[in-house]
Amino acid sequence: MYGGSQDQSKFTTLDQITPDNVNQLEVAWIYSTSDEQSYEFNPVVAHGIMYVLAKGNSLVALDLDTGEELWIHANLNGIHRRGINYWESDDGSDRRLVFTLNDTLQAIDARTGKSILTFGDQGIVDLRQNLLRDPETITRVASRTPGRLFEDLIILGSATGEGYLSTPGHVRAYNVVTGEFVWRFNTIPQPGEYGYDTWPPEAYRYVGGANVWGELSVDAERGIVFLPLGSPTYDYYGADRLGANLFGNCLVALDARTGERLWHFQTVHHDLWDYDLTSAPQLITVDHAGERVDAVAVASKQGFMFVFNRVTGEPLFPIEEKPFPASTMPGEEAWPTQPIPTLPAYSRQTMTPDDVTPVLITPEERAVWQERVARAGTGLYFPPSTEEIIAVPGAVGGVNWGNSASHPAKGIVYLLNGDIPSFYQLSERSEREERAAGAGSEAEQAASIARGTELYTQYCALCHGANRAGGPIGPSLLAVGSGINRTQVARTINYGFGRMPPLPHFTDEQTDDVYNYLDDINESVGPLAADDDVALPAGPVVAAGGAPQPAAADDTRRPGDNDYPEGIDVPASRYYTGYGLGFPYIIAPPWSEILAYDLNEGVIKWRQPLGRDRDAEAAGFTGTGVPQGAQRMSMIVTANGIVFATAKDGHVYAFAAEDGATLWRGELPSGSRGLPAMYEHNGRQYLVVCATTPVTFGLNVNGNGFGSDQPPGHGGYVAFALPED
Repeated sequence: MYGGSQDQSKFTTLDQITPDNVNQLEVAWIYSTSDEQSYEFNPVVAHGIMYVLAKGNSLVALDLDTGEELWIHANLNGIHRRGINYWESDDGSDRRLVFTLNDTLQAIDARTGKSILTFGDQGIVDLRQNLLRDPETITRVASRTPGRLFEDLIILGSATGEGYLSTPGHVRAYNVVTGEFVWRFNTIPQPGEYGYDTWPPEAYRYVGGANVWGELSVDAERGIVFLPLGSPTYDYYGADRLGANLFGNCLVALDARTGERLWHFQTVHHDLWDYDLTSAPQLITVDHAGERVDAVAVASKQGFMFVFNRVTGEPLFPIEEKPFPASTMPGEEAWPTQPIPTLPAYSRQTMTPDDVTPVLITPEERAVWQERVARAGTGLYFPPSTEEIIAVPGAVGGVNWGNSASHPAKGIVYLLNGDIPSFYQLSERSEREERAAGAGSEAEQAASIARGTELYTQYCALCHGANRAGGPIGPSLLAVGSGINRTQVARTINYGFGRMPPLPHFTDEQTDDVYNYLDDINESVGPLAADDDVALPAGPVVAAGGAPQPAAADDTRRPGDNDYPEGIDVPASRYYTGYGLGFPYIIAPPWSEILAYDLNEGVIKWRQPLGRDRDAEAAGFTGTGVPQGAQRMSMIVTANGIVFATAKDGHVYAFAAEDGATLWRGELPSGSRGLPAMYEHNGRQYLVVCATTPVTFGLNVNGNGFGSDQPPGHGGYVAFALPED
């Protein structure tokens, strides 16, 4: 299953590969994805079959004996590409793959590759339902990670978007055979529920987020599921959600069969920094106060490790409430204190002018950056304002999804950490003034196009070209408005498509602005081919497109049509900021690291840079690591002392679990994202890595790491093994 097991430890007892022979690993086979797409898929193996995503978002079943494609379910456009769930009945007669596609939950027969139409309503469970909101107001909800199977349940989080009035992140469980809705845990409490008084009285009617978009972990023996919950929305200005905001930014333990809350701990009160919990809670056993204690440890974006008794929720190491600066924003009330563990932080949490990198920039450029950093507000939990501030780590640090693993019995947690800063600056857009000027007025349309121009330049032009005509990385966007409608643009930004990963940090308003910009300059361009004209891939295609769905009408609603409920006293203005992630190299290296945290003693045993930056090494700098972007990397821990980790430099590494020494470095045909897998077949142990992403180094004009030497279209799933006798 995704992450290898229900506890998400990414731990294996397979022992054929050892610290002494790991340097003999060689490529055993490569399965080409036969397309130019970038995947971040965790392969799943069962009964001698490997299930992968390839060939234009198609699920493919591979026979591990022959390498033959057994079946292909083609063109699952909108499938969430980090992984799927494999489930089988006790007698093995029912074997199915369960996954999310767009905003639905679906199942495919693992033997035949065909959709199971008895699941849900004609093969579809509508995930917009059972959220205590009008389904017609929900524009995105499906989880990008595959949830967690427990007995006959699939427990799902969600990706709600991060804008004002986004979808609530309630966690739900469905029957894996019938698709029947079983239970819901309200992450934004309803009237009368525990935590309701930590919000304004009517907030449950309009606040969104507080969602699990990362990785769930299950203690199968006790029947407990652990939820790492994200921040409420909007992320950076919370005047419409004053209070501590339970259960946002909480580790929550639930009865996995009923959804009943057992205990919780909030790691950030009234989050204003997008410090979601996303990495899998690690279920470990530690020596503590003279006893063996079953614990759960969760690592955070802001660089803290929190450790609790798994059953009671009692912290194993003290956590202190410490004061932090007040907000200067109108209507905002930053929470006066935040919980600070006494365990050592593993990330840098501030940035001074001396921390500006000397690598890959000139002394003159460094001086400019040092002046900018000196002007900015910085420091842990420094509140965003209309003046620029720097958060370190930023929105994608320090530990993110896929970035935690463990040796459960030894109480050692392994982390991938990145200190990439975010540069935040709030600016005002008064919704009331916009409505007074008239929705869709020429002035507002012009303002939207101007904002869209800026967003396109920052996030899109690198791949799609400054003239929108496309290039080797991204296709042409010259048909937006004529052949590509608003819904298709939003779906692509929300869920990704082809080589393009999703951009979950985009708000609905930003998506609308980008569409308006593209539509405005593309009025004379003819239509593209419809989705129905997409060709089927070569091979044994048994089905295409998932369960049949009724044709969806073009969604012409603009973001903001979902307004606050009538009679609610809300702030007169909304404030917004970008994610400020365009400068990953600006903080001095190391930019990415792997580290081992011993939670018996509460110490970091070792840490090493992860990956080698070609351009930095050419300039004479070593040990820098590689900026991991959104940290789409992961690990495998073996019982006999190896930690395997992927990196952004187009290699997979083996480190000694005891001291972090590099034991092996294996070359991949392309870069890697997502979780690797390990399995044994016919007495041979394999490490398999999804390697389909361009390798990137260096700096471009926006400060983003980019400079691929690899042409697209030659990546695939790479299996390593020891030489055969």
